[in-house]
Amino acid sequence: MSYSQLKAFHSVALHGGFSRASQKVFLTQPALSEHVRRLEQDHDVLLFRREKKRVFLTDEGAQLFELTKHLFEVEHQINDFLHEKRSVVEGVLRIIVDSASHISEVLGKFQAQYPDVFVSMRTANTDDMITELRAYNAELAIGGSIATSADLKQVTLGSTPIIAIAARGYLPADTKSISLAELADLPIVFREQGSKTRQLLEKEAKKRNITLTPVMEVEGRETMRDMVGSGAGIGFVSDAEFGNDDRLIRLPINDTDLQMEETLFYVAQRADLRLIRTFVDFLQTELATPG
Repeated sequence: MSYSQLKAFHSVALHGGFSRASQKVFLTQPALSEHVRRLEQDHDVLLFRREKKRVFLTDEGAQLFELTKHLFEVEHQINDFLHEKRSVVEGVLRIIVDSASHISEVLGKFQAQYPDVFVSMRTANTDDMITELRAYNAELAIGGSIATSADLKQVTLGSTPIIAIAARGYLPADTKSISLAELADLPIVFREQGSKTRQLLEKEAKKRNITLTPVMEVEGRETMRDMVGSGAGIGFVSDAEFGNDDRLIRLPINDTDLQMEETLFYVAQRADLRLIRTFVDFLQTELATPG
């Protein structure tokens, strides 16, 4: 087993194929194929299934990929350590959020100060983003709070109440707020099971022996907002996520105080990665700055 063989395997697994990997690591496809072939042959293991022009990780390949993620993460940390005295912070910072509203202002300031950092952002529910963090598929995640876990570090960003949302004209014009009991008589548009907002609502309703009846379960916040905006039923967001949408009205839930606490997560083992450390330090400075 050689470094070049592991690097070739990791690149193909990371980029999903020999062609795309060769473009990223500047090696020819035959060279990559030969490295992977030798790795498989020397250790009598099949790492990829080849189907026409596509490749898929075998179970053994998936297990090795998890290990090489850690291996090359350490390589990045060593590189950061050796270049620590450089003034330039650069690289790709992958962030998963449940809503960009919680981080947009800070990100704008961060990129103004660190223009050589490329930020890649995508959305997911809280359960999925934690899974992605632990798989090293992102550096940071921002979502609802979770139970304390030894492998994750957390920075609390603040909390806002969970509110109901409805299409304009869906409820009587004088409706300014709503109760959980009233929601029991209305159709509900829920997000997927991993949504922290949904989990908190269902837990509170169960505690009070109230049945919320979903007529629709959708994937993602924006899809939920679209369905609510079409008049399909009542949805839920944190107050900070309501934003500006002329289709919708906000409805405080007047008989409960459910708070959505937003938290920054990252893997404790990666805390010394320069990009993560730089962003966390920047964020904590911003949170400590009045106004």
